[in-house]
Amino acid sequence: MLIGLVGGLITGISPCVLPVLPVVFLSGGVRSAAPTGTGPVVVAAGAPARRANRRPYLIVLGLAISFSAFTLLGTLVLSALPLPKDTIRWAGLVVLVVLGIAMMLPSVQHLLEKPFAWIPQRRVRTEHGGFVLGLALGAVYVPCAGPVLAAITVAGATGKIGVGTVLLTVAFAVGAALPLLGFALAGQGVAERVRAFRTRQRGLRIAAGVVVIGLAVALTFNVTDALQRAVPDYTNSLNNALKKAGDGGIAQLQGAPGQNPALTACATQPTEDLQDCGKAPAISGIQQWLNTPNGSPVTQKSLAGKVVLVDFWAYSCINCQRAIPHVGAWYSAYKSDGFEVIGVHTPEYAFEHVPANVAAGAKRLHVTYPVALDNKYTTWNAFSNNSWPAEYLIDAKGEVRHVAIGEGTYDETESMIRQLLTSAHPGVALPPTTNVANTTPTSAEMTPETYLGSDRANTFAEGTPLTPGTHRFSYPSSVPENEFALTGTWSVGGEALKAKEKAGIELNYLANDIYLDVGGTGTVTATVNGKTTKYRISGAPDIYTVFHSGSQQQGTIKLTLSPGLSAYSFTFG
Repeated sequence: MLIGLVGGLITGISPCVLPVLPVVFLSGGVRSAAPTGTGPVVVAAGAPARRANRRPYLIVLGLAISFSAFTLLGTLVLSALPLPKDTIRWAGLVVLVVLGIAMMLPSVQHLLEKPFAWIPQRRVRTEHGGFVLGLALGAVYVPCAGPVLAAITVAGATGKIGVGTVLLTVAFAVGAALPLLGFALAGQGVAERVRAFRTRQRGLRIAAGVVVIGLAVALTFNVTDALQRAVPDYTNSLNNALKKAGDGGIAQLQGAPGQNPALTACATQPTEDLQDCGKAPAISGIQQWLNTPNGSPVTQKSLAGKVVLVDFWAYSCINCQRAIPHVGAWYSAYKSDGFEVIGVHTPEYAFEHVPANVAAGAKRLHVTYPVALDNKYTTWNAFSNNSWPAEYLIDAKGEVRHVAIGEGTYDETESMIRQLLTSAHPGVALPPTTNVANTTPTSAEMTPETYLGSDRANTFAEGTPLTPGTHRFSYPSSVPENEFALTGTWSVGGEALKAKEKAGIELNYLANDIYLDVGGTGTVTATVNGKTTKYRISGAPDIYTVFHSGSQQQGTIKLTLSPGLSAYSFTFG
């Protein structure tokens, strides 16, 4: 639930909320419209005066409820009904238009209220309409695909919904709702405190109605995609850190744990060098192919001897949209040299199951390589994938040699494509490298929490997973950024490493401060920048500061632990 809450908060502050923010802000400050020819609406006797201030809460509550329900259950419900998969989205767009008109025209609002006139001393006023507005926004709201949202989506689409998934969804909805509620309350605060807003409520209602209708039109014609692509995803590093922190639990909820351990190991321990990730799974269970002659499938025979990039994507995934120009450029540059790209479109939302929607999305994004519609998640599960976008690079012998999760690392991936093409076709004259702008955030990122036990040690630098038992290690020639290595003899447990003989840890970090969670009785000796400090450890596991600096810096720290100490994790500040 904590992972879900943090994932929701990250989503709620991501660039993907930008299209709905004007609606939430303006609508939060709209007050009830009086019936034609009357004064202000009178609240029922005995009702508290604060009732008229509930609108922001109702808007955000409606958005959180509908988005959660449609994400988790939308695909299942629509599969059981003879309705198009994008019914929910179109219904939401229609409701937005109707509500926008009602905001501008009181007569339309009162017409919508008439069916509820039988409710004694109640009026379905604008504050109640705020809940309906929130429901409509939730039906069309398409945020960035973080790891938590991916887990919820896949669980819902494949029918693997348990108590854990429901709790994750509720926590995610609460986290995403909090920032949006802040914007709605800000709109209400402006409307209550600024005289121009108080005295020109009619104009504010018209403006809000225009914005709501404008959002519906922009969503209909996918104008909002351009806005979201134009703003780099400044929450990308937060999502990556969250994914590393919650890999085990998230993978279990996504319904495909342990199906392909070799691929999972490559995905969780990326390197800048080619890896041996095992035989590439078959692309199977495909509903339809796009961008192939007469819609014919791409066969294993046709891929023989080629270097292949399998790219998992979804057309409304903003992260995918920023990655596609790079994938398309590689396809254009190297397809004549024995390179093939297969875009496996695994839907994130119910409306992405519709082939016509995918075809239109691919055309808008200038996708010209073959696209496989993986509506039943067959290929997704075969690859043990859990992210949009995700790229699996396969050599000419059919072996997966590199896995790239999320945005960025484009230069490294292209370099590996060129290596594999040269290896498969010695003497080939490759064109110059492509030159596509990388919009992934490049600001310094603090090293995320680093777990040391085998259950969650996803930044171990040795290239192979840590396994339980007593092992002897030696440091590699270098340790990649944000990863750790071991030397000496250690007893590896699920949660911690227990020091035996000459036990040491080397960590490549980016931080101001480094903290080690360690327990037992003994000493920890830390060496940083040529300076060595010894720390006495005693008692139950606790957090010890092993490095402090006045500013953030990149460096390497080496720790020597006396026998018997148990190290659990590093955290940073």
